[in-house]
Amino acid sequence: MDMKKRVSLELRHRSPTEVQELVLDNCRSSEGKIEGITEEFSNLELLSLINVGLTSVADVPKLDKLKKLELSDNRISGGLEVLAERLVNLTHLNLSGNKFKDISTLEPLKKLLHLKSLDLFNCEVTNLADYRESIFKLLPQLTYLDGYDIDDCEASDSDGEGDGVDDEDEEEGGSEGFEEEEEEEEDVVAEDDDDDSSSEDEDGEVNGDVDSEEEEEEEEEEEEEDDEDLSPAKGEKRKRDPEDDEDEDDE
Repeated sequence: MDMKKRVSLELRHRSPTEVQELVLDNCRSSEGKIEGITEEFSNLELLSLINVGLTSVADVPKLDKLKKLELSDNRISGGLEVLAERLVNLTHLNLSGNKFKDISTLEPLKKLLHLKSLDLFNCEVTNLADYRESIFKLLPQLTYLDGYDIDDCEASDSDGEGDGVDDEDEEEGGSEGFEEEEEEEEDVVAEDDDDDSSSEDEDGEVNGDVDSEEEEEEEEEEEEEDDEDLSPAKGEKRKRDPEDDEDEDDE
């Protein structure tokens, strides 16, 4: 896909002034030049042109708000003066995987007074003796070269503008949400325990009622058995006393 068509697709029915980030990686530039990007992208802060076949940045428009420019994996070997003229507020520049061989080709970057981070991975210039020392001397405004400062301390994510604050806010928000979830879970467990205990009490009461009824029935049965033992059996005749028969004969 050519670069102009890709730009149109990335707009997604927006006007160029509404776009703050524009990623055109892996599309194809015509004759190695930047196309489809104009000064109308006045609020653009990030522009990514990775592996698009660029050989020149001469056609980059004036973008006063642009802070990050990704140009890695192209065939650029010079002509950086235009960046210093048209991207005056640039802070991050990635030129990794290009054709820079000499320190002198990077001298125009001295005019980028706000430049903090420069990447030159996989460029021939990195093979020069005292490469890092020479770049930091050439560009004193630079904080990080290839991800490390002059003392070989690695750059952290919080060094991005505003990234650290946003990350902290997100972490705080996330921890608060986690605490709230834990409290809700504890409340649910407590309610379940109350339900279990109440159901156990109800079961105990029911069982107690059943046991008392059974005891009463047993007592009644025992009383009935005692009465039967004391009373004569039904249909049994009373035995006659022999003395009674003698009295009747005398008369």
